[in-house]
Amino acid sequence: MKIGVVGLPNVGKSTLFNAITEAGAESANYPFCTIEPNVGIVDVPDRRLEVLGKLYNTQKITPATIEFVDIAGLVAGASHGEGLGNKFLSHIREVDAIVHVVRCFDNDNIIHVSGSVNPLRDINIINLELILADLEMVTKKYEKDGKLIKTGDKSLIAGVNLLGRIKQTLENEQLVRSMTFDEEELDYLKTLQLITSKPVIYVANVGENDLDGDNEYVNEVKKYAEKEGAKVISLCAKIEEELIGLSQDERELFKEELGIKESGLEKLVATSYDMLGLMSYLTAGEKEVRAWTIKKGTKAPQAAGKIHSDFEKGFIKAEIVSYDDLIDAGTFLKAKEKGKVRIEGKEYVIHDGDVVLFRFNV
Repeated sequence: MKIGVVGLPNVGKSTLFNAITEAGAESANYPFCTIEPNVGIVDVPDRRLEVLGKLYNTQKITPATIEFVDIAGLVAGASHGEGLGNKFLSHIREVDAIVHVVRCFDNDNIIHVSGSVNPLRDINIINLELILADLEMVTKKYEKDGKLIKTGDKSLIAGVNLLGRIKQTLENEQLVRSMTFDEEELDYLKTLQLITSKPVIYVANVGENDLDGDNEYVNEVKKYAEKEGAKVISLCAKIEEELIGLSQDERELFKEELGIKESGLEKLVATSYDMLGLMSYLTAGEKEVRAWTIKKGTKAPQAAGKIHSDFEKGFIKAEIVSYDDLIDAGTFLKAKEKGKVRIEGKEYVIHDGDVVLFRFNV
């Protein structure tokens, strides 16, 4: 999974990126300090892996991962080359989802590129630039494919009709993700890689004295996101960054003192998984305990294919025990004796937290 982090300059975007990836992206109190997109590969927090590791006395624990891309701060006119322009809009096309960081705190010492704090104005500036970037791309393809139809290539008709609908939506300054599509249209839409079709999480970056995220700015963002069907989480990027330099025990103590139940990364991952319809199943043994990310509703052979294509081709059956039942029993053998281990076939739909042993023959 690849997630792009966007926002206006100086809203806390790179600070948040540093906090969740520990990648050390440059973060400074002036616009455009992020020139090249910074990339951080992050382990997905999953406490179940450590517990299984101890249970199996495993040699290796391998969590699932997410790739975060910190994209340069966008400004009004970015779609036409203002600021750092189109170069950075292209990076957003490659991600699965967008984290849009919005400043929701007052601080006279931190410059705001627009001169004042106004979350809804900031959101609309970014969204309009993304709309204009998509509109330019869609218009070019619509005109090109429209000419090909006139030459007799009828196979493009459905695509051109859809492009026309999308073009009209964008011209009305509406996001593509506000539209509805059938399955065939969705398949075509994926090939376009439109920025405004991607799901969004709005991150309300609050001040250090407002960790509950219950201020007027955050409430404005929540109301806006609700109309759009987007997700919202609030966090303090500065506090998250301070947690980086602490040991695990110190982090937990600091979080407890501040009343923070989840880190910013944990919030982001949980929200991202929910939004994209993802979950993790687990494999466990002495050599390795590992989490595998799959779409909800994935059947056993396709889940096996996540490990290796041969597992899917030669799938015979899967031995499955839920994580909770396994931990409750104490060992895989005892879980089997209690009748908690099931033999499932090709139609079985994998559930979050299933501990799976695939049987296959190639």
